[in-house]
Amino acid sequence: MPPAVIDVRNVDDARDVVHRAVEALAAGKLVAFPTETVYGLAASALNEDALDRLLEAKGRPANQPLALAIQGKDDAYDYVPNMSPLAERLARRCWPGPVTLVLDDDHPDSVIQQLPEKVRKLVCPSGAIGLRVPAHRLILDVLRLTAGPLLLTSANKSGQPDAITSRQVIEFLGDTIDLVLDDGQAKFSRPSSVIRISGSTITILRPGVLTAQNLGRLASHLVLFVCTGNTCRSPMAEALMRRRVAEKVGVSSECLEDRGILIGSAGVAAMAGGPAAAEAVQIMSEQGLDLSRHESQPLTDRLVQQADVIYALTPAHRDTILVNWPDAAPRVQLLRPDGHGISDPIGGSADVYRRCAAQIDAGLVQRLKELDLSEVIIQE
Repeated sequence: MPPAVIDVRNVDDARDVVHRAVEALAAGKLVAFPTETVYGLAASALNEDALDRLLEAKGRPANQPLALAIQGKDDAYDYVPNMSPLAERLARRCWPGPVTLVLDDDHPDSVIQQLPEKVRKLVCPSGAIGLRVPAHRLILDVLRLTAGPLLLTSANKSGQPDAITSRQVIEFLGDTIDLVLDDGQAKFSRPSSVIRISGSTITILRPGVLTAQNLGRLASHLVLFVCTGNTCRSPMAEALMRRRVAEKVGVSSECLEDRGILIGSAGVAAMAGGPAAAEAVQIMSEQGLDLSRHESQPLTDRLVQQADVIYALTPAHRDTILVNWPDAAPRVQLLRPDGHGISDPIGGSADVYRRCAAQIDAGLVQRLKELDLSEVIIQE
C-alpha cells in the first residue's frame, strides 16, 4: 500500500499534521519528514519493531549506527551529561541546524540506558552517539509531543542519492513507509555535516552543509563584556582583554581571530554605532590600544547565545542579563571575582578613567586564569 502524503503547504492547521505524525510514530510507523538538509526517515526510538522496519526499508546493515533526533541542546545533556565545552559550544550555536554531533556517551547516568536494547546497540554501539536537531518546524513540533527521541536517517535506500523532494522519497522507498510530509524541495538539498568531537578536536566524518571553515568559525571562543552604553567600560575591557589574551596564547592581537578567539563588548542599553567616550579613547591610547574605531552595540539574543562567557561590569548588569536571558546563567559572571562592580567613569576626569581601566585590568588578570582557550583542531 503506498504511503499517505500530506502537502503541508496547503493545510489549514499544521497542528493536525503534527498530531497525525505523532500518532503514526507512536504506533510504530515510519514517517518521512522534510528537514532543512534532505528528507529524513523517522521512527520512534522506543519501539524495536519500528527500528526493524526502518532498517528493512533502508536496506541498511545493522552495524551502521543511526542518529537520534532530539529537541535541543538541553536534551543533549540527558544523553551526554559530561558534554565537553567544545561540544556544548557547537550545540548552542549550531542547533537547530545542519550538524550531527557525535559525542562520547559512556556516562552511567545517560538516558541511553532507558532505550530498548536493540535500539541502544544501534545508536550507541561503541560508546559514541550521534545527535541531531533539525531546523524544521514540523519535526521539532513532533519531537515536543513525542515520548522519547526519534531514530532519524536519510529517506532513501542505502547507497542511493539523498531525497530532496517528497516525490523522490516515494520513488526510493515506496510502500515500505507509512506517511510522507511534503514541504517542497529541501532548503539546502545537502546532508547534515557529521562531526566527531573529542576533547578539542573536531573530526569531520561526513562533509555536508557546513564546511571546515564554517565549523572553525562556529568553534571559536567568544568572550563578551557587558556594561550599560558600550562606550567606556566594556570597550576598555575588550581592548585590554585582547592584549592579555594575545600575550597568553603567544600571537599578536590582530591574529586572535585566526587562532579561534573572539573578544567583544555590548551594552544592555546601548545604541548601535556610537563612538567610544573620548576619555576612554585617550586612556587606551596611553597604553598603546586603539578605541578610535569602536562602535557601540546593544546586547542581543544572538550575542548572548553565541558567547561562551559573559562578563558583566556590575551586579546590576548581571541581573539585567539574567532577567532577560535566564538560560545564560551558567555563562554569566561578574568581571571582578570579589563580587564588586566596576564604577561608571562617565563624566569623570582622565584620572577617573585611568582608575577604572586599572580596576578592569586587575579583574581580567584573575579571570584569564580561569578561561580555557584551547586551540580547536579540525580534521577532515
